[in-house]
Amino acid sequence: MQAWREKLHEIIFEADTNAGKAFDIGLLVFILVSLLVVMLDSVVHIHNEFEQVLYSIEWFFTIVFSLEYILRIISVKKPWRYIFSFYGVIDFVSTIPTYISLVIPGGGHVFQVFRVLRFLRLFKIFKLGNFTKEAKFLGQAMRDSREKIIVFLVAVLCMAMILGSLMYVIEGKENGFSSIPRSIYWAIVTLTTVGFGDISPVTPLGQFVSSIIMILGYGIIAVPTGMVTAGVIKKNNFTNTKSCNSCSKEGHADDAIHCKFCGEKL
Repeated sequence: MQAWREKLHEIIFEADTNAGKAFDIGLLVFILVSLLVVMLDSVVHIHNEFEQVLYSIEWFFTIVFSLEYILRIISVKKPWRYIFSFYGVIDFVSTIPTYISLVIPGGGHVFQVFRVLRFLRLFKIFKLGNFTKEAKFLGQAMRDSREKIIVFLVAVLCMAMILGSLMYVIEGKENGFSSIPRSIYWAIVTLTTVGFGDISPVTPLGQFVSSIIMILGYGIIAVPTGMVTAGVIKKNNFTNTKSCNSCSKEGHADDAIHCKFCGEKL
């Protein structure tokens, strides 16, 4: 029984074996096709014409993903750790809308947006081949840069509040800057170079300040990109898809024997 569970865990959670790769590729196809069905079902004329067909297909995918969810729970030694993990919650939430439709008429339609969460499951599949190494590089770079990014975002927020308040004084309510929060909203939109155009300065001084804000925006966009890029350059020795069958955590070194999170033997 234990050997069977370990083999199942290796196939479902890892991609270092042919069986594991085949499972992930198959799951990838199912996820993409199910997402296509969800999108087609949102188109009114397609929904009206093929409602029953789409409903049957959705039930097929719901059953498949439900069986996969159950197998994942069975294959780990501590099921609750998987159930309450990020991907465990995503797996559950993205599967229940169809079941809700049985209990609450129309409920499945209301909650069908949660089916789109299946897209997040693709990140579990992108551990194949070179995706493993690149994903670890990016994840480590983001973690290494998080303090810098947080400080940067706080500085940008402070800048937006100051500039927004300044524009509220310069332009005033008569030119659309009716409150400080609305003016801060304009400053954020301008700093990010989005420019919706729903509010725009009219006075020469306001236009001059907005020009400076737009120029600052180009510099602001480059800063977080440089932070993450610097982190990506750092080497990372996590290049495998080993997953602990106790806590389901990944991120182990190639020569690791025990899980660095819970101590279980890999």
